[in-house]
Amino acid sequence: MATPNYGYEKRQKELAKRKKKEEKLKQKAERKTGDGVELTPNEAAEQAASAAAQAPDEAPPA
Repeated sequence: MATPNYGYEKRQKELAKRKKKEEKLKQKAERKTGDGVELTPNEAAEQAASAAAQAPDEAPPA
């Protein structure tokens, strides 16, 4: 029976952590500058739907 390669597992975990950290820093920088906000079509549709649902509530009563 083969023994587990703990070094490989640790390396993969460290790479995943580093990638996640870089992604977070990139997103934070994009938010700061306001550029690069790209939404997938699904996300855009969800935002439009939520905005449409909130619009009637914000209208002043006549």
